[in-house]
Amino acid sequence: MIRVLIVDDSTFFRKLLKDILIKDEELVVVGEAKNGKEALRMIPLLKPDLITLDIEMPIMDGITTLKHISKDYRIPVVMLSSLTTEGATMTLRALEEGAVDFIPKPTNIFSISEEDLRIEILSKIKTAAKCNLSSKPFMFQHKKVISPKKLSPIAKDSNFEYIVAIGTSTGGPRALQEVIPILPQNINGSILIVQHMPPKFTKSLADRLNSLSEVYVKEGEEGDKLNRGWCYIAPGDYHMRVVKDGKDYVIKLDKEERVKGLRPSVDVLMESVANLEGINKVGVIMTGMGSDGSDGIIKMKKSNSYTLAQDEESSTVFGMPKAAIKTNCIDKVISLSQIANEITRIVGV
Repeated sequence: MIRVLIVDDSTFFRKLLKDILIKDEELVVVGEAKNGKEALRMIPLLKPDLITLDIEMPIMDGITTLKHISKDYRIPVVMLSSLTTEGATMTLRALEEGAVDFIPKPTNIFSISEEDLRIEILSKIKTAAKCNLSSKPFMFQHKKVISPKKLSPIAKDSNFEYIVAIGTSTGGPRALQEVIPILPQNINGSILIVQHMPPKFTKSLADRLNSLSEVYVKEGEEGDKLNRGWCYIAPGDYHMRVVKDGKDYVIKLDKEERVKGLRPSVDVLMESVANLEGINKVGVIMTGMGSDGSDGIIKMKKSNSYTLAQDEESSTVFGMPKAAIKTNCIDKVISLSQIANEITRIVGV
């Protein structure tokens, strides 16, 4: 039984969330708090296995509360975030501070009872409760400190020899900060990422990574030509593919059917990269729940790509890497702290 503490200043939202959770036999709601100060008093008394934490609250907000929880307890936290640009920025900050995952609050609060959202909430909470919290301190021990660079992009250069396709989900925003900022600006390749996130959140993630990295990071747009030393993140709710157009490699976006319930899909990106000719390829599967990317890795391996998977010890959730490893199409299983150096070693500068 997973013991859940709900922290939210909205009485109505607490009730809606509780009604969803108590209908699942694996979950029990042991308490409710309307702000962070109340929650911190309850934690040692109720001993929850997981905490759902609203970002915007009076008296003590979610970020401040999260810092206390991360410092004093080993309890996974799932943030509740508004679907706004500001909400996306604050959510990314929460993930950096130690939150395992987040649940976007619907614009229409009554839609929380819709079946697809119910499934998402239950899945994220159950996954977070079983996640590998011990991976977090390890992940940030090796962080490379980089001075924020200018917001202007580095020069466009379509001459490169490698395309690197990366897929990740739960734990990904934190993990990507251990990889992308370490890559050198003159890397001999272009990087593409699928991170499972809603619209606006992927733009905030790209901006955040761009401020930390030597490579130029942006949200992928229809018609973008791939450049050397540039990194493109699939926008939320869009599949991202790469096609060859003359001498250029170009991004195509679409809203075709979800794959394994997901859009963007790692499988979709990797299949498109696998189909490209005249370019070397690297496929990387990182932390995340589910099996997205396992089919794509098979196709990439068949196209003579070099493939990597993050190891269990450093993964917040080992689902996606485990599924990829089971295909027997992974060349190397590697710790998060070594992924950037391995990519650079293969791709060169």
